[in-house]
Order: sequence, then C-alpha cells, then structure tokens
Amino acid sequence: MKKIFVLLCVLFSNGLIAQKTYLHCGSVFDSKSGKIKKELTIVVEGEKINKILKGYVTPEEGSVAVNLKDKTVYPGFIDMHVHIESESSPSRYLDRYRLNDADVAFDAARFAHRTLQAGFTSVRDLGGSGVNIALRNAIAAGKVPGPRVYTAGKTLSSTGGHGDPTNGNSAALQGDPGPKEGVVNSPADARKAVRQRYKNGADWIKITATGGVLSVAKSGQNPQFTEEEIRAITSTAKDYGMKVAAHAHGDEGMYRAVANGVKTIEHGTLIEAPTMKLMIENQAYLVPTISAGKFVAEKAKIPGFYPAIIVPKAIAIGAQIQKTFANAYKMGVPIAFGTDSGVSPHGDNAKEFGFMTEVGMSASEALQAATIVNAMLLDEEETLGQIAVGFYADIVASNDNALEEISTLENITFVMKNGKIYKQEL
Repeated sequence: MKKIFVLLCVLFSNGLIAQKTYLHCGSVFDSKSGKIKKELTIVVEGEKINKILKGYVTPEEGSVAVNLKDKTVYPGFIDMHVHIESESSPSRYLDRYRLNDADVAFDAARFAHRTLQAGFTSVRDLGGSGVNIALRNAIAAGKVPGPRVYTAGKTLSSTGGHGDPTNGNSAALQGDPGPKEGVVNSPADARKAVRQRYKNGADWIKITATGGVLSVAKSGQNPQFTEEEIRAITSTAKDYGMKVAAHAHGDEGMYRAVANGVKTIEHGTLIEAPTMKLMIENQAYLVPTISAGKFVAEKAKIPGFYPAIIVPKAIAIGAQIQKTFANAYKMGVPIAFGTDSGVSPHGDNAKEFGFMTEVGMSASEALQAATIVNAMLLDEEETLGQIAVGFYADIVASNDNALEEISTLENITFVMKNGKIYKQEL
C-alpha cells in the first residue's frame, strides 16, 4: 500500500494523473450569451474544464476546492495587440543599441508575467525582434509563467516605413534591410518576407499599412504598401495558414489593406465611412488600442519623453483613437479587443474595457470582444474564450460584477491558466 501511495504522489507531481479542482463560483460570465449565471461549480481536470454543475458541489476525496463564492468569474481575457518584448520609456530609442537579445528576453518574461497576473491568459504579439517567438515557446513549455502567445515575429514594413528597423539611424548604420529583416519593396519581396516569418515560426503576419506614431519618421498616416504588395502578402500568408493584421492610421492605407484580404486593422485612427462599410462587408475587425492612443497623447506633453519628430503625431493621432472607435462601433464595424500594451504599460490591459464602455459599448460586449470574439479570430473558438466543458481552464475572477462596475477588471483577484492557479487573493 505504501508503494502505491508513493507511486501516485510521483504521478501527480509529474502531471501524469490530473488532480481535480472544484471552483465554487458565485457569479459566472457566460461569454456566449453575454449574461451572468449564478452559483456554479466548475470542475477542472488537468488543463481542461471537465464539468460545470449547478450549485456548490462537494469535491471528491483528494481533489481541491477553491472558494470564489463572493467573486465574479470570467473566461481568461485575450488581448489581440501587445508588444511583449518592450515597454515605452524615454530610453526606448537608445535601448535597441544598448540591449542584447538576452536583456530583451528577461524584460519580456517580466512583462509576460505581469500580463498574466492582470487576467490576460492569451495574447497576440504584433511585432518584436524575434525574442517573442522564443518567449512563446518557453511559456508553452512551462519554463516561465505567462499568457499563451500567438506572435507575428518581426513586423513587415516598406523601406523607411513604420517598422523599418533602421529608421532614425545614421547613414552609416542604415544599411539596406530586406525581406529577412522584414522590409518589403515589391510583391516578390512580400512573398519572401512572409515565407521567412513562417520559417522563423510566426503564427500571424503583421504589416504596417501606413505610417505610425512612434517611428522616427515624419508621417503617421501615409499609405506605405501598394495593393499588389498587400495581395502578395495576404495570399502567401493564406497558403501558409496565417492571417494578416495591419497597423493603420490613415484611411487610404487602411482601405487598401481591407480590400486586399487583411483580417484585422490595428488602431484605425482616421478611418472614413467607405472603409468602415468595406470592413463590415469583408468581416474585417477593428482592434482599437485606445489605451495606447491615450498614453502617447499624455506622454507627448512631457519634454524629452519622445523624440521631437514624434510629438506632433502623438498629440494629433493619439487623442483621436477613442472617437474613431465610437464611430466605428455605432456603424457596426466588427470589434476585437486589443490594447497595444508595450506602448501603454503591460499589466494595465484591463483599462481598455473602461475606455470602450465610456463611448457607448456595453460592458457585456466589451467582455465578449476580449473572449469569444478574439478566440474566433485566433481559430481557437473550440478551446478558448468560454467557460465551457472541454475548453482550456483559463479562468479569472474579480471582486465585483463587471457588468455593473467595469473598473473591477483592473483588479483581478484570481487567475487560472491551463488548470493551474497563478494568482489567488483571499
């Protein structure tokens, strides 16, 4: 008998036998209906949700019970726009010359942990140095704690465009980056760049369809890809089983992106009605990133926080994003949840919920955008975004009901990912 007990302990510790966890939940947000269900027991076995039972069910012998009777419980949140490798600071533009990949990796691990603690159990990383791919793999292997990561690897840009890694360099340091480095200047370049991202292990493709706020370049809105280049990117990505996201502030670049197969538009600041209508027709989603817009507009007022060429762009574009989101939402443009964390601080992701509801979106819709909608965009609608039997046990909780007080999501008190508890505040 003693030998059997020891063997069982070893099997449990190695994860070969799944221990059951009973979550006694006072209120549960059903992302499918957008409503709250009361007094449920969620039974977790291994990484998945095994059962959902009415009332507070007595746990089986040897299992674990977690008391969430005075909490509101949600599916783990999904942020569709983060940059997990970095975070805004006055030194950011020098850091690319100062930091080694190992330095970036340690920072990325810290940001990933902070993101998970905030209740975001999955993220889509839209551009970094390539450390983001290694971090994704390390998290998946259980080497470091963090959200499940879907990453685009290195962003695709045109020469001098938002995403050209040599923008702002002296002539001696500019060189002539090409598809391997993510710089595209023809349809042939575009195809090669997508294939390189696939080779590197990316899950998505990210392009910078227009200028951007934080690049050391004059325009924040001009179109920066031809339609032929965008078509080459989206068609090649489709061949390799990937979707395309497009950073875009100016309307012309945005229209070209949507017309040629891009699935998500990031920011969408200066979008006009015809482009909104095209997004509705093509089921292309707007990822608003209001958090980033507010952050850059605020920090641009601080002398020296950004290089001088960035300041007018940050003031003009940053302040507009929330208004644009309100107009797009009212018109019926499909909306996904994304923050651009890394521009705004990692761990503050949930502030986006408040910004979305300030201008007309209901709390229920905002929560659905960050759960069931984003899971669909990631092709994970059968595994993520819902508290349902057979889904991954990605479960978070807050003290209050977010449908009544959205700011409660900024203080997540319980985090479970893949059936493992990462945070539990009594």
